[in-house]
Amino acid sequence: MTHEMLTALHPLLAAEASAEAHGSGMEPSDLEQAVWLRFLERLETEGPPVDPQEWLRRTVRCEARRGRRTARLELPYGSEPADDTGSGPEQQALLAARRRALYAAVRRLPGRCPRLMAALLSPRDLTYREIAGELGISQGSLGPERSKCLGCLRRLLAVEVAVREPRG
Repeated sequence: MTHEMLTALHPLLAAEASAEAHGSGMEPSDLEQAVWLRFLERLETEGPPVDPQEWLRRTVRCEARRGRRTARLELPYGSEPADDTGSGPEQQALLAARRRALYAAVRRLPGRCPRLMAALLSPRDLTYREIAGELGISQGSLGPERSKCLGCLRRLLAVEVAVREPRG
C-alpha cells in the first residue's frame, strides 16, 4: 500500500461516504473512518484489493447497512439508567480518589494525629469516650488534640491541592 493509493482513494471515499451517510444515520466522517479501518484490516490479512475503487464502494455500502442495523437495534435510553448511589461512575471515581488522598495525608500527620484522625473517620462512628479509651488519652484533651490535628491536615492538604497560577 502506498501513499499514492490512499491519496487517490480519499476523494472517492469522501464522495461515497457523503452519499450513503444520510440514509444510514451515520456521520460521513464516521463512515469514512469505518471504511479506512476495514481497509487497513484487509491489508494486514489479504493484502490490497485487486480493484480498490470497487472494493471501496462495496465496503461503504456494507458499513452503511451496518450503521442502519445498529440504529434500528440500539435504542437510546429515555433517561439515564437508575443509579442506587445517586451519582454516576465519574463522581464515584472522584470521590474514591479524594478519599485515598485524604487517608494518605492522614497517614503522614505527626505524632498521634494519624490514630486520632483514623478513629474520627472510622465508619464505626465512635463516640469521644470510645476514641479517648482507644487512644489512651483523656476525653477532655480530645477536642484540642483534634483541632491541632485538623490544622496540620489542612496545611498538608492545602499544599497538595493548591491551585497553580498560570505562568507567563
